[in-house]
Amino acid sequence: MARLRTRFICRECNAEHSKWAGQCLDCGAWNSIQEDEGLSSSGPAAKTLGRSRGRKVALGRLTGEEALPPRRLSRIDELDRVLGGGLVPGSAILVGGDPGIGKSTLLLQAVAAFGREGANTIYITGEEAPAQIRMRAARLGLADAPVRMAAETNIRDILTTLEAERPDLVIIDSIQTMWADHVDSVPGSVSQVRACAQELTVFAKQRNVAVVLVGHVTKEGQIAGPRVVEHMVDTVLYFEGERSHRFRILRAVKNRFGPADEIGVFEMTGQGLAEVANPSALFLAERGEDVPGSAVFAGIEGTRPVLVEFQALVAPSSLGTPRRAVVGWDSSRLAMVLAVLDARCGISFGGQDIYLNVAGGLRVSEPAADLAAAAALISALSGVPVPAEAVLFGEVSLSGSVRPVPQPEARLREAAKLGFSRAIIPAQMPRHGESGMNLREVATLADLVPDLTDSGA
Repeated sequence: MARLRTRFICRECNAEHSKWAGQCLDCGAWNSIQEDEGLSSSGPAAKTLGRSRGRKVALGRLTGEEALPPRRLSRIDELDRVLGGGLVPGSAILVGGDPGIGKSTLLLQAVAAFGREGANTIYITGEEAPAQIRMRAARLGLADAPVRMAAETNIRDILTTLEAERPDLVIIDSIQTMWADHVDSVPGSVSQVRACAQELTVFAKQRNVAVVLVGHVTKEGQIAGPRVVEHMVDTVLYFEGERSHRFRILRAVKNRFGPADEIGVFEMTGQGLAEVANPSALFLAERGEDVPGSAVFAGIEGTRPVLVEFQALVAPSSLGTPRRAVVGWDSSRLAMVLAVLDARCGISFGGQDIYLNVAGGLRVSEPAADLAAAAALISALSGVPVPAEAVLFGEVSLSGSVRPVPQPEARLREAAKLGFSRAIIPAQMPRHGESGMNLREVATLADLVPDLTDSGA
């Protein structure tokens, strides 16, 4: 017979301890360790001890005749795109973003749009009073939308209400303010967030109700609370952007019903968030002509091509350690490109302050941006502008070679549509169609240097 042993679990972080202590050494919480009994044996008998024999589960094959899940459209095209083609009933969606970025505004507009399309919608807030929601709805012109709301934080009362009302869509703003009375912990703690998220996710699946959870983020930009919440839900969306910029990016980092890394672009206006149908044109609207340090990158975000401007500024440094400031791109990627320029191209940025910015507030994570960033840096140092009619894309390796990137045709078509006539691309990259553009192929980063250091180029 399996031997029972006593273990101690922290109710804040779920860490296991061999004995009781006043403070959890993993998360630092006080008086959070409680006794729990488990089995020390690991054999099959221990796993089934104390419970009846389970039932046999029906097994199926990969091929089946189930229909695709139905979609409900909001008619906000950028939102429907990020969701994978519309809202799937029974899905659980987690939305995160910085404070004040516009999460509540976006979701209020979304729930009103779904309501006007015939969905039974409910908005539950744990952070604001009903009067505040009504004021925002009036400012956004949504006061007449068929949306019902409530201010409540008790998860048991919320589920009882939802069980009686049977809505199609529920917004929970936010999951960190919800609390379950059967969990001995304060609202916002790891235990409470995990328990409430699990209750709402199970409800969504059992009752075929779409549930959207709003999540706070930490200073590192991650959704606060246990990462297990992101595994529970079907879709994780991040609402990105700088509050000083008018553009906002809704990005899908996980989606079981559509492509991940899809983005939707919105513009913050006095009447709320307006969708941007052609983000490339808007990102490049204020671009100057023949300015050193500016290069246009033809990127891919999800399934759509997006053109953005990389801006670089190089200035002599008065500091012992020159400054490296990056906005919208990975700082470690910048350090790698600078090292390749120094070691493979003989271009040194030592003693120079470097500032690199992706215009418009978009954050670029694609390796294909290496070539555009390098061109902007070389141009800023030499004072020779990158041709205004040219776009660039290509991944730079540590050897200095420029490697091919996926979907070149889509990048070139988007650039041609916006009036660009030249493209600097990796050599020997497979292409299956003609874009009508003048293509300049570079095999190594050193091949690009003469074009940006010779004033006659």
